[in-house]
Amino acid sequence: MANPTASSTPVAVLSDVSKLYGQGAGTVKALDHLNLIVYQGDYLAVMGASGSGKSTAMNILGCLDRPTSGSYRLNGVAVEDLDDDALANLRNQELGFVFQQFHLLPQATALENVMLPMIYAGVPAVQRREQAEQALERVGLSKQMGNRPNQLSGGQQQRVAIARAIINQPALLLADEPTGALDSRTTEDVLNLFDELHHQGITLVLVTHENDVSERADRMARFHDGQVVRDWSAELAATDIRSIKE
Repeated sequence: MANPTASSTPVAVLSDVSKLYGQGAGTVKALDHLNLIVYQGDYLAVMGASGSGKSTAMNILGCLDRPTSGSYRLNGVAVEDLDDDALANLRNQELGFVFQQFHLLPQATALENVMLPMIYAGVPAVQRREQAEQALERVGLSKQMGNRPNQLSGGQQQRVAIARAIINQPALLLADEPTGALDSRTTEDVLNLFDELHHQGITLVLVTHENDVSERADRMARFHDGQVVRDWSAELAATDIRSIKE
């Protein structure tokens, strides 16, 4: 089944990307001539065993690391050509991040945590507050805006993190094992929120090792030894998983 939201417009393009760590005999090849395109409106689940390269690819997609060789284009911008300041600006303007650990400032309220990326972007204070309130309402936390992280459940903290991630209207939302620290009921709530955001037009790449989580995506890419060894629709993936269970 084709993704009804996705277009043919590429948002992120990894072309012949390799990433090496170490030197000499101790060199580790985390990515090996990787090719991957994320299209506008995609909901892509990235899967693979530990050491398969999926987290390294996520770091490069998120402009948190640079490829050793190859090319990365984010909305047409050649990322490998940018200096550190330009890279930081691009990351703030074009990307949103959701991690397994929520990375919220403990002494800040939910509202203040969500406003943080807009401070770095130079958004005026009144506009910051208005947009942060709207983002928290969007994720169902209109009544918890003044709460600090220790006054929120794990699921609520992740919702704050998601609101913070989408506050600058990113071209690409990256989620790295976002349900890894949540129980099954809370996981379902967060995945439902991702579904809603995707249907509203957000382009989403989610790294997970859980089949039940990956099945929510419209497209899946399986990594092995630093390469994409399979890229297929979620409908076909669900068929594969059912056949294994049977």
